[in-house]
Amino acid sequence: MVALPSLRGLQAFEAAARTGSFAAAAEELSISAAAVSLLIRTVEEQMGRQLFHRINRRAVLTEAGVEMLPRLSMAFREIGSVARDVGGAFRPRLVISVPPSMAMGWLSERLAGFVASHGAADISLRGDDDPVPFDHELIDIRLSYGPHYREHPTEEIVKDAVYPVCAPTLARATVSDGLADLPLIHTDWGPTGASFPSWRNWFEAAGSEPGRATQRGLSANSSRAALDLAISGLGVALAQGIYCAQALEDGKLVRAAARSLELRQPYCLTIPERGARRDIVGAFREWLIGECVRAVNSPALGTRSSET
Repeated sequence: MVALPSLRGLQAFEAAARTGSFAAAAEELSISAAAVSLLIRTVEEQMGRQLFHRINRRAVLTEAGVEMLPRLSMAFREIGSVARDVGGAFRPRLVISVPPSMAMGWLSERLAGFVASHGAADISLRGDDDPVPFDHELIDIRLSYGPHYREHPTEEIVKDAVYPVCAPTLARATVSDGLADLPLIHTDWGPTGASFPSWRNWFEAAGSEPGRATQRGLSANSSRAALDLAISGLGVALAQGIYCAQALEDGKLVRAAARSLELRQPYCLTIPERGARRDIVGAFREWLIGECVRAVNSPALGTRSSET
């Protein structure tokens, strides 16, 4: 019988080659990066083949390593499948990064639907501003406003708009008073959000003079907080369709005016190559795209009368 290399060493090699990083492999296997390196060296000695070129603290697959990776990955997937079929406790790990407002309400309220349809997983939901450290935090998938990460595979998934929304009780006043005479809720997008529409942009697109309306009222530093203020009846907010669609469907909010403003950039999904081949990442990508598309196309938003 042919002597087999260390199974733990093969597992360390497969994880390091798949993720592209000894540190990422160490995190996945719950060992140190030094231990990963030692295990891989042991396998190399046992096989008599060098699997990585080690150049200036970087590890690049050799031809032997490139040939081994897909076959080992398939073997470990099959082992995982067997473990699940016989009742093992394997749970895939998924690190999701989204804008803070989405993590605080929109996505956290929907994740149960993903788990129910795709099975239990160890999910880490992060609310992050751009830019995010993909490798340091082992982020598997990032949803962002705008294409920030050209160094990783990125796709545009949906284009949204902002809508004037308010509580039903406040909406009655818009018939006689108009928006300029109502309390407005402003969103401070911060120094990186200059491309988001403001109330001044909305009044200019509507061809009306806002006067001092755009200089007074409540202000929040997140889309979620601005939406909550509107639901509480404290004013009219310019809310993204992706966030306010459910509240409109539930009757907590109503459109305060017909005009909407299309956002200048799309929402984008970024998936680093180390995670693109993982089944859990692909399943979450498909599910998340579906949720985003359904939200921005909700009948409750009505016809989009957009201006860019």
